[in-house]
Amino acid sequence: QVQLVESGGGLVQAGGSLRLSCAASGIIFRVNRMGWYRQAPGKQRELVATITSGGSTNYADSVKGRFTISRNNAKNTVYLQMNSLKPEDTAVYYCAADDRWVTAEGMDYWGKGTLVTVSS
Repeated sequence: QVQLVESGGGLVQAGGSLRLSCAASGIIFRVNRMGWYRQAPGKQRELVATITSGGSTNYADSVKGRFTISRNNAKNTVYLQMNSLKPEDTAVYYCAADDRWVTAEGMDYWGKGTLVTVSS
């Protein structure tokens, strides 16, 4: 199995930037797609961005052009560079990973989250 640990959350002003990191450990070779999700106060968890092992990315419309997801396979780490942050981006951000050997739909592993707060 895979363990995911997020870091890099914090408090920033609107218009600022923040970089989140997610370190993966365990059976790394079984991970293909990884991504970031977020849950804002009073809202359900939503997809932010995903990236495949081959580098193909997908973004939510709300963050497209502002956020960039990337991964360093040598370090078993996925990143989320967040620029031009808005108060609406305030949420707990979760790292997730899909196990290529698990047939269940959706992500199979989840981190515990890191809080991002954007002040107006």
